[in-house]
Amino acid sequence: MQVVWFKRDLRLDDHWPLVNAVANGPTLCLYVYEPEIIGSDEFDSSHLQFINQSLSQLDHKLRALNSRLTYRVGSMPDVLTALHAKHPITALWSHQETGNRITYDRDLRVSKWSRDRQIPWREIPQNGVVRRLKSRDGWAKQRTTFLKRPLAEMPSKITHPSEVPAGSHKPPKALGLPATSKTELQVGGETHALETLNSFLTDRGQDYSSEMSSPVTAVDACSRLSTYLAWGCISMRRVVRELQDRQGQLRELRDTGEPVGGWLKSLRAFESRLSWHCHFMQKLEDEPELEFSNMSPVYDGLRENEFDQRHFDAWCTAQTGYPMVDACMRALHQHSWINFRMRAMLVSFASYHLWLHWRPTAVYLAKHFLDFEPGIHYSQFQMQSGTTGINAIRIYSPIKQVKDQDPTGKFIRHFVPELAAVPDRKLAEPHKMSLAEQSRSGCQIGKDYPPPIVEHAAAYKAAKDRMFAVRKHASAKVDAGRVFRKHGSRKRSNSVRNTRYSET
Repeated sequence: MQVVWFKRDLRLDDHWPLVNAVANGPTLCLYVYEPEIIGSDEFDSSHLQFINQSLSQLDHKLRALNSRLTYRVGSMPDVLTALHAKHPITALWSHQETGNRITYDRDLRVSKWSRDRQIPWREIPQNGVVRRLKSRDGWAKQRTTFLKRPLAEMPSKITHPSEVPAGSHKPPKALGLPATSKTELQVGGETHALETLNSFLTDRGQDYSSEMSSPVTAVDACSRLSTYLAWGCISMRRVVRELQDRQGQLRELRDTGEPVGGWLKSLRAFESRLSWHCHFMQKLEDEPELEFSNMSPVYDGLRENEFDQRHFDAWCTAQTGYPMVDACMRALHQHSWINFRMRAMLVSFASYHLWLHWRPTAVYLAKHFLDFEPGIHYSQFQMQSGTTGINAIRIYSPIKQVKDQDPTGKFIRHFVPELAAVPDRKLAEPHKMSLAEQSRSGCQIGKDYPPPIVEHAAAYKAAKDRMFAVRKHASAKVDAGRVFRKHGSRKRSNSVRNTRYSET
């Protein structure tokens, strides 16, 4: 009996472990609800809802192939031990995963289990991340080579070992979780992933490059594929293949004189972000400690001993007194998605204005991001918090972001209704309204909406001064070189930038 262990690859399309397993004998398709993952601080009921939707569709598609999904609840490899005792396993198949410490340790246990029993565990890459990478030099070429490999064709039939009890998918209550209170979440499943990709490439994506930064337009202009990629409802290879086909069509139209608008520019921007996807995951693959420790240790102790619980609570509950920050956090609480620039602003505000260490804030947002992908998440958090030593310090101004990205207040007024009647000119800084203006707008600062938890200019200056004090040391520059050699992009020879600061 071959076992295909589904994890973050909840699809049948381009699934080489499944294809290889089916070619070697009767195949059991297994999904395991793992208490260590479900009970972690990074996991949320919204994640489970998306997973279950994806599993239901996966099971439906498997049944059309004379198979079905087998469900189990328990720790790995205990589940495999119980299964193997009654239904001997010949080989275990899965995709490689660049996960958090929980899944990393779990995989070590499964690896030992398979070695002890001489049952081969075949792990197959599903994106451009390279295991045991010796050097970042040449990584981009390896990623490109992987993406050019053929897509796996779905089997026409699967021989299922019918004597194995199937079990069933588990609702939140069965796993000790409350039902999610979030609304308008993306729906899980391979079909929805493919539909989302198609709508982006043929309809929604034309203005991607110009509209992805504003939370007003990004909901439609962004691809919205991050959640489907994170849970493997669609493969990176499929996305890249469809993107290249669409780019080819558009170039042919352009060459015949047909207008193509902003399509080619937007799809080039999207293509570069697909590369970033693998680039940031590779960092965690190469250095798993990045989930917990500063990429550059010269920043150790910079924030750890100054954690302010009141600041953290205000940030988490969207009560900072900065409308754009609070609106973005409330959007996450409701929908579990926000665009990249607003994510960067949330992290920047927590790390610089509130001087919070990135680890607690990263765990909190992992729970609220439906598209939580550990490699991207922790690598990005360190970059936005200034602890990599090789990236420019960008301290986002929550005031400027209102003026740049939501000048009419459409987004803010939707998620912070206390500010609905505040004039546009005062929306970025409602605490500067006169008492008469507060009365007319029905928003009393300190009662209906909080005053700013910190003063922007003072917080910005203090953060800049403290970061610069570390970066000016020779040891910081030496360590930045080490970090760049291990993790830096090779597209720019001057990626080590120790003194650049910008307020955006």
